[in-house]
Parts: sequence; C-alpha cells; structure tokens
Amino acid sequence: MENFILYEEIGRGSKTVVYKGRRKGTINFVAILCTEKCKRPEITNWVRLTHDIKHKNIVTFHEWYETSNHLWMVLELCTGGSLETVIAQDQNLPEDVVREFGVDLVMGLHHLHRLGILFCDLTPGKILLEGPGTLKLSNFCLAKVEGESLGEFFTLVAAEEGSGDSGETALKKSMKGRVRGSLMYAAPEILKGTDFSVPSDLWSLGCLLYEMFSGRAPFFSETVSELVQKILYEDPLPPVPKDPAFPKASSDFINLLHGLLQKDPQKRLSWEGVLQHPFWKGTLRREDLAVASEDCSFSSRNVMECSGLHDSRELLQSPQNGQGKGQKGAHRLSQSFRLDTPTELRPKSTTGGQLNESIFLLSSRPTPRTSAVVGLSPGEGEDTSSPQTSPLSKMTCGHLSQGALESQMRELIYTDSDLVITPIIDNPKIIKHSAIKFDPKILHLPAYSVDKLQVLKEQDWNDFLEQVCSQMDSSEKSAGVSRAKLNLLCYLCVVAARKEVATRLLHSPLFQLLIQHLRIAPNWDIRSKVARVIGLLALHTTELQENVPVIEAITLLTELIRESFRSSKLKQCLLPALGQLIYLVATQEEKKQHSRDCWAVPLAAYTVLMRCLREGEERIVNHMAAKIIENVCTTFSVQAQGFITGEVGPVLWHLFRHSTVDSLRITAISALCRITRQSPAVFQNVIEKVGLNAVISSLASSICKVQQYMLTLFAAMLSCGIHLQRLIQEKDFVSTIIRLLDSPSTAIRAKAFLVLLYILIHNRDTLLLSCQARLVMYIERDSRKTSPGKELQAGSEYLARCLDLLIQHMVQEPPRILGDILNALANVSGRKHPSTVQGKQLKMCLPMMPVVLHLVMSQVFRPLVVTEEFLFSYGTILSHIKSVDLGETNIDGAIGMAASEEFIKITLSAFEAVIQYPVLLADYRSTVIDYILPPLVSLVQSQNVEWRLFSLRLLSETTTLLVSQELQDGDDEASCDSDSSLLALLRDELLPQYEYILTEPDPVPAYALKLLVAMTEHNPTFTRLVEESKLVPLIFEVILEHQENILGNTMQSVIALLNNLVAYKDSNMKLLYEQGLVGHVCSMFTETATLCLDGDNKNNTEPAATLLVSLLDILLGMLAYTASVVRQALQAQKSGSRGDTQAAEELLLLSKPLTDLISLLIPLLPSEDPEISEVSSKCLSILVQLYGGENPGSLSLENLETFADLLVTKEDPKDQKLLLRILRRMVTSNGKHLESLRNTGSLLQALERLVPAHSSPADTVVASLALELLQAAKH
Repeated sequence: MENFILYEEIGRGSKTVVYKGRRKGTINFVAILCTEKCKRPEITNWVRLTHDIKHKNIVTFHEWYETSNHLWMVLELCTGGSLETVIAQDQNLPEDVVREFGVDLVMGLHHLHRLGILFCDLTPGKILLEGPGTLKLSNFCLAKVEGESLGEFFTLVAAEEGSGDSGETALKKSMKGRVRGSLMYAAPEILKGTDFSVPSDLWSLGCLLYEMFSGRAPFFSETVSELVQKILYEDPLPPVPKDPAFPKASSDFINLLHGLLQKDPQKRLSWEGVLQHPFWKGTLRREDLAVASEDCSFSSRNVMECSGLHDSRELLQSPQNGQGKGQKGAHRLSQSFRLDTPTELRPKSTTGGQLNESIFLLSSRPTPRTSAVVGLSPGEGEDTSSPQTSPLSKMTCGHLSQGALESQMRELIYTDSDLVITPIIDNPKIIKHSAIKFDPKILHLPAYSVDKLQVLKEQDWNDFLEQVCSQMDSSEKSAGVSRAKLNLLCYLCVVAARKEVATRLLHSPLFQLLIQHLRIAPNWDIRSKVARVIGLLALHTTELQENVPVIEAITLLTELIRESFRSSKLKQCLLPALGQLIYLVATQEEKKQHSRDCWAVPLAAYTVLMRCLREGEERIVNHMAAKIIENVCTTFSVQAQGFITGEVGPVLWHLFRHSTVDSLRITAISALCRITRQSPAVFQNVIEKVGLNAVISSLASSICKVQQYMLTLFAAMLSCGIHLQRLIQEKDFVSTIIRLLDSPSTAIRAKAFLVLLYILIHNRDTLLLSCQARLVMYIERDSRKTSPGKELQAGSEYLARCLDLLIQHMVQEPPRILGDILNALANVSGRKHPSTVQGKQLKMCLPMMPVVLHLVMSQVFRPLVVTEEFLFSYGTILSHIKSVDLGETNIDGAIGMAASEEFIKITLSAFEAVIQYPVLLADYRSTVIDYILPPLVSLVQSQNVEWRLFSLRLLSETTTLLVSQELQDGDDEASCDSDSSLLALLRDELLPQYEYILTEPDPVPAYALKLLVAMTEHNPTFTRLVEESKLVPLIFEVILEHQENILGNTMQSVIALLNNLVAYKDSNMKLLYEQGLVGHVCSMFTETATLCLDGDNKNNTEPAATLLVSLLDILLGMLAYTASVVRQALQAQKSGSRGDTQAAEELLLLSKPLTDLISLLIPLLPSEDPEISEVSSKCLSILVQLYGGENPGSLSLENLETFADLLVTKEDPKDQKLLLRILRRMVTSNGKHLESLRNTGSLLQALERLVPAHSSPADTVVASLALELLQAAKH
C-alpha cells in the first residue's frame, strides 16, 4: 500500500470508507476501499470472484492489503457516482438512455454468467458510472459461483480467522443472515427459498430497466410482508415516467420487461431471448459480447468444478503474507481457482510483516462527499447517526480527521468571556441600591465585625446565633421590635457578604427562621429585607448540604410572587432571592455531577420567571428574569433544563430587539446564548419565528458584545447541524461573518473564524466566496499578531486556536480541488465534444482554481500548501492545458471561451506565486523539472499570445531560480540528474523555437533571453549549445530591432548574454567576430557611454552605468582575447616557429572598429564608480597597445584635459604610471596627437610636476615617463 497516495474520502458505509487514491509515480487514480476486518468474508468473496476479470462493464480489481485493523482493496475509480444517484437526481431516464445503459448492464452480466458467476444482488447502488457514462458492475460481496453455498463459504472464512469461538452452529446461523440481499429486486423464487440462478439475475435486470425508465421499482411497499406479497402475486404496473413530458414506453420495451418479470423462472426470458430482443435495435451485437468474453468461452460446469468448497478451504489455509494481486492478463477463471496457487487470493501485508496502519501516504484528510465511487457492502448506506472515526483518521500525518477537528471546534464555541457570571441581587446594571447600614446601638447583640465572626469559637458562635434567632423569633408587634428586626436584618445583610459567614448562616437554624418570616412578616419592609438576606446568603454560599431547605424557600418565594403578580415592587424584591437560590442549587448539582430529588425546583418557579420575561412587564422585572436564566443556564444542570421551552427563545429575542437599555439587551442575548448551549433548538425557534434575515441583520448592526454572543449562537447551532444547509448556502450570512473580521474585538474575529470554519467544512464553494472577500488577508493579519514568539495579549490565545483550526482545514482544500479538476479534465481528455455531465463537472470544478491561487499567494498558506504532491498535480493540470491549447481537448464548448481562458490564466498565475518562494523549488527541484517545465515549454508555442508570454515568463524565472540554486547543491547527485533533465528539455524542446520567439514583439524576447542568460551563467554546457544552435545571428538581429531602447529589458538581457558568451573560456570568439560582434558592441557601447556621461539626464544615468559595466566586461574580454592571439603570433615569430600570423592580422583588422571607443573610454577614467574607472583604464591600455594612436579623433582637447586632471588627482604611482604609458603610446604613434600635446598647457604643467626626483622606484618610473613625454613635446 506504500505504492499509493490517499486523497479525500469519497464514500462511506457503516463499516466501510472509500478514498480516492493514486499510484505513486503515475497519474493513475484509483478507488481505495477500507473496511473493518469483520467484513472479511464479503471482501474475500469479492476478491476471489473478480481478481482476474478484465471487462469494460465490471469494476476492475487491482490488489488488496491487510493492516492491523483493516482490509484495503484497490479498485478502478469510477467518478460518475452510482446509478441509484442518477435515478434519484433525474427522477427518470429517456428510453434511449435506458437502452444505452441497458447494453452496459447486459454485457457485464452476460460476461459474469459465462464465467459461471451469479451477481445475486443486482441493485442500482451497486452499479457505478465511469466518467464518459459507462455503467460498471461493482460490489461482489454477495455474488457467488453457480451451485455453491455462499453461507458455507462465509462460515469457512470467519472460522479460519478465529471468529468461530462461539460455536459452529451459531456461526453458520450468523453467516446465513449475512448473505441476504435486497428484497426489492429479488425474484419470486428467491423469496420462496430457491437458490439464486441465471433467471433470478435476469429478473433483477428487468427491475433495473423498469426503475431507470419510471423512476421507481416495479414493486415497492413500506412493509416487508406487503412487498413480498406484491412480488409473489401481483403484476407490476406498466412503466410510466414520473415526468409527463417524457414519451411513453415503446411496445418493444414493455415486451422486454414483460419477458424479464415473469413470475415463473421457466417462462422468463433466457439469455438468447434477451440478446436477440428487438428493443436493443442493433446496439447489442453478438460480436461485442464475443469480444468482451473472448477468453472465457467455457461452461459454468467447468467453473463449478474448479471453484467449489474444497478450493475455498485451501484458499483459507494459505500463508498470511501471500501476494494479493492476481496474474495479469486475461486468464480463464478456472485457472484463478487452481488449488496449487491459493496464496494469490490472500491480502498483502506491510513490509516485514508489520501490520501498521501508518504505511499510507496521505495528501489530505478525508471529508464526506455525496458521490459514491464503489458500491458498499449490503446494509452500508449513509450513516447519519453519530459521526464515526474514519480508519484513515488514525493515520493522518499532521492533519486532523473531521471528527477530531469538529471535536476541537466544539471546545472553542463557548469561552470564559461568554460565561461570565454577575450577581442577580444588588446588580447595579439592573437596579441601583443604596448602601446598607445598621445601628449597633439598637442591635441587642454583640455587633461583631465580619472578621471577628470568622474566628469565633464554636461556643461563641452558637451563643451569637441563638441571640440572632431569638431576636428574629420575637412575637411582639410593637414599632420598636419591628425597628430592631429591620436593624438586625440590615446587620445580617452586611455580614452575609463574606463567604465563610454566609455558608455557616445558611446551614444554621436561622435560614429556616428566615423562611418562616417570609410567610408571617408583619409588613413588606421586613419581608423585603428577609428576602434580601436570603438572596445574599445564596449569593455568597460556597457549599450546600442536602438538609438545607432551599427548595422550601424557592417554593415560598414563587407562591408570594404568584399571589401578588401585579405588584412590580414585590417582584423586584423577591426575584433576586429566587434567582440566587435556583442558581445556588444548579451550581451545587453541577459539582455533584448528578441530580438530587431534594433539589428539584418546582415547575411553578419556571412559569413565574417566564411570565416575568413577557412584554408589558417593567424593565427591571424583565432584566431580573433574564439575568436568572442567564446565570442558571451557565450550568449543566436539571435546573437549567427547566427553562428550555418552545417560547423562551423568541421571548428573549423580543426582549433583546425591543429594549432601549443596552444592559438589558446584552443580558437577554447572553441568556439566549447560554440556554442555546443547553439546547440549540432554542435558537432555531428564534430563526423560525423572526426569520433568518432579521437575525443576520441584527448580527451586522449590533454592538461588539452582542455580536460576540450571536456568533456563539450560530457556532453552537452549526455544530449540531441545525439549519446547516440553509446557512452555508446563505451568501448574506457568509458576507456578514467575513465583514466581522474587521472588528477591533479579538473575540469577535476569533468566533467569526470559527463560524466560517463550520461553513467551509460543509460547503467548499463558500471558500471561493470567502477568498474573494479577502479572507486570506484577514488570516495573514491575525496570524502575524498571534505568531510564535510574541507575547499574546488577552484573547489572542483563543484567536490563535481558532485560526489554527481554520488554517489546518484550508490547507487540505487545494489537494482536493486539484484532484477534482484533474478528474474533470481527465474525463474530457482528447474529447472534442464533452457530454453534458462532463460539462457540468467542469463548471463545478474549474471555477475553484482561484482558491488555490489565493492560498499559494499567501505567506501563511504557501509553505503548507505547496508539497511534492501539489506540484505533481499542478504539473498534470498543465499537461491537460497543453492538450487544450493544441486543440486535442475542447473545454470551451462546455464552459465557454472566457471561462476557459480565465482558468488557464489563474492556473499559470498560481505557479507564478509559487516561484516567489524559491526555497520550494529547491525542495522539489526534480518534480518541477519533470512535471511542470515540460508543459510550460509546450505552451510557449501556443497560438494564444497571452499564454505564450505568460508561460515563457514563468519558464524563464523558474529556470533562473533552479540553476542559481544549483551552486549550493552542486555536489548532490539528484541535483545533477535534474540539471541534465533540464538541459535536455531546453535543448530538445525550447531552443528550436527561439528562431520565432526572438522575432516577436516585446517583452517576449526579453524573457527568452533572460532564460539564456541564466543558463549560460551557470552551465558551461549550455553556452556551447547556444553557439551550436546558431542563435548568435538571431541575437544580433534582436539588437538591431531594439537598439533604440538601449536601457530596455530586452537589450539588458542581450548584453548579459553576450557577456556570458564572451566570458566562456571555450567560446568560438573568431566566429563571434565574423558574425558582427565588434560592430554591435561598438554601437551599444557608444550609446550607453553617451547616456552615462550625459549629466543633464539624471534618470538614465544609474541604469546606464549598470549596463555600461557589463559592456566594459564584454569589451575587456574581447580585447584580452585579441591581445592573447597577437601575443602568441609575435612569440612564434620571434622564436622562428611557424605561427599563424595571418589569423592575428585578420583578428586585428576585425577588431579595429573598437579604436573608435578610445574617445569614450578616456572620459570614463575619472568615473566615480571604481569598477567603471578600473575596467575602462584596462580596456584603454590594451587598445593603445594594439593600435597605438591610429584613430586621429581619439585624443581631443577635452580628453587631454582629462589626462591632465587625472595626473593631478591620482596620487597612486601605479595609476599615474598606467596613464602615462597610455599617453606615451598614443602620442608617439601619431604626430597629430603629439602636436595636440604641445598645445595643451595644463597637461604639460601636470607632467612637469611629476618630473622631480622621487624616493621610491615606482616614483622614479613615473618621473621618467613624464620626462619622456616632455622631451617628445620638446618642452
């Protein structure tokens, strides 16, 4: 299995998952079925029957493997889904399509029957569509050889694998139940207990033809008993299409169905009758069947003899590590069941026998898909119950499985800031209370401070408590006693603020006494104070014992509110105490982790609180009730569950929307958020009541805190799948979420990322919309803020976690997108007229390419997305684009020319983004060279100018990067191999095109020349290729065409290329001279030097100076070569040997135009650029050595003044000596120059200053040269 790379999940059953895969080193995609080992009998049966079958209407089996936990089958990939899906989508099919599909079914089934194999469970779900629309039979779990007992075979397999410990009888009974197929397509004789046969398969074929045409099976019922009765005793209704616009069934079709659906198998059509039936109208020819079955012309009796139970036993007794792949080629089935080769039908194990799940190479984590690729085993439909962990999830390398991802997401929905608790009682945002004070003089008991109460000894505490209870229990009704009680209650309010004191008071007899006073208090002042004390005790108590009568207090408070419900003042007094008690019970129950009957809150309390929420109540009462729900629903308790009703959501929403006080609005939405944590259906009721648009509008326009709560609500609802499909398709919702990424709040941005992740998981198309709305930019911005090494601010850690999950998911999308695009393009490859289905597939897949572009342009995603697998897939897509460009494949007709060109442009742009990160090219150098550059080279010949230019630019820049990196990896053998491949590609495919490329308008030649520059700079072999390819004359033509724009990119590339050619030690310089190198260098040098010396045009000076350095290098190389040839000729002449003096003379003659440059080289000597100055002096020195002062215009008055200035400013004797020798050579070889020297006073004065004797030998040489020049001038 290590030879395969797994992509996304494309199908799932209860114990089976199907992945898309690819064989490494190829572009052959396959389906890889992973199943639990309990399905071994079915899978073994599938393999033994199909491992040698090669037929266009049967899904091909490749090989199978066994790991520690699973069996894996590698099968042919069918990308069109199942026939069941097609029927469900189209409802019914035209008769012509039924005929076309029927031919595929007949050919596949007839081939099986000729082999002696019965399919036994022919259903639409087990028939798959290959890309072009060919039907293929799949899932042979319940198929069998005619005449054998499948149940006994299953029993043998299970017993051999150790599943028979429970007893042979029980095992047989269990296996017998596993061989049953679908009743809906079963023949009447099967229902009566007869074994499967050829006629029973033909009955199933009739059912399929009937269902394809009418959209429904011929026999259908909600109950099994009624279905059996219909199949046994009723005739099917005439087939009628669901769509009345479709034509009625033809008489031939009805006749065929009548023959196939005969109850009596003896009267049912045989194969001869089916094949010769007029319904096929000649489309089903006997020669087709003969070709399909050419290697299988033998009777089923022979098969049965070779494939009975004895064979099965030998098959099961084979070694564990046998080979799993059958013999290639078309063999008779009898050979595949030979008793001396049983190991062929055992699954392969991993290398070395280690059954290790991690042998699979993963390109992305699996994701649920709607299309099936291989039919799953019986009873393995879509599992819509709780998500199961995919077998692949255990093997992910750095990627989370969907289950693990969503598990982590659920942990992030609610944060600590979403669940902050503030008091219900004495909450200033609800109602402001004045500070409580008491008079110690009339307290009638020690006025202990809170600190003193905490350290009281037990006896002192009891004495204190007895005094408090005694004073509270006083029955006197005088005004003085009432004032004393009020004062005592105020004192208790003060001391109850300390947790330890509150806990002791709540568990004391005082609490029961306070409850009694709620009933019997003589006035509302005392009753309100009692309620306040109870509320404060509940607020500050840290522990609650079961014997405390809190429920009694809750019940009493509820009754008091109900009795005087119209009294708003009473509710304001009692609701805080009620709420604090319910919250106390809820928190204690949550700590105990199980409900207690003694803490059961009466239903009346919930009813009262719901009434307090309703419209018409005072704002304070509404706020208190909402606050109670908010606090209680923060806990996971029975008390919180009590608030979950159908009306609570809409009521809280109404309170949020219509309140004018921000604090109440925030409390209402917070309460809704927390109760949704208990039951997401609460928020669902709100959406259904007020409409999704109203909720989205509120999300967009609310204050930050409200937005945070609303994002939490949406995340909670999406996590449970409620309104999932509606929300992920709602563009306004997605746009609103993305706009919230501009929020200054870290929490809001984090939650917006989380909600977006839920959307993207279930709707990949939304990723395109999100990228277009700058999602990647937002991710990059917040990634920088949460990058490792930075000190995270409050909330930034939460943002980083949300962002990390989103990035992990998005990184896995490009491989899926590229995989889908590859499938779509592979299906239409070579087709001039794609089918409607193929066109639809292209329209779905190709528009997703911009997502890949957005991600590879991002610094965050690019290193994560661009892998070897990514580049391989990308190169394969480029190959398909090459086919489109050559006209071999036509996608314009399917998606339109504009869409086609946009797709190609975006695809090329994606690679342009990749090469902005050169290290990626170094990591995957060979993949780029082998899979990406070849199609790019081909596209350079495209008739589309834009593609041609784009491809050439990419090719040029990529090649430049690759060859420049080779210097670092020059000793690497792999690097050398890839360099050889690159060289061969350019030599064989690209260089022959240069004759046309270089004649195109700019900027095409510039990019073409840039590629040559890079290659000649780093690869001497390529320099020789350029000369051999006769490109130099073409390059000189480019110079002529572009010489007016000497500073343009094209001329810069030309000059750089000539520099490389001249610098190459083995260059054929003579040939370059003969082709005109000297003249072109002279013209380019003249124009460039003129620009460089033009002090008025500062804009051109700097680029001209850069270009001049290269031209000086070229000139120096040419002069050095000429001087070398002349020197060798002179040496040969002196030694008397026969030297090639004529060649030297010819070379001097060819180079003579270079003397025109002397007049430009002299003004360059004082250049501020030391490189220009130094190389100019070297070039000038060689020129005058070779030609002296032959050029009469080279030593003008300005140039003589330049020499004078240089002799004064240059203090280094070496520089002075070089200048004097140049000057001496010029004036001594030309009388005109000597005369000019005599007339230049400044130069003579400079020479006179150099004549006095100097101390050093170098200075003596300078003085001697100066004196020699003065004597020559007779000065």
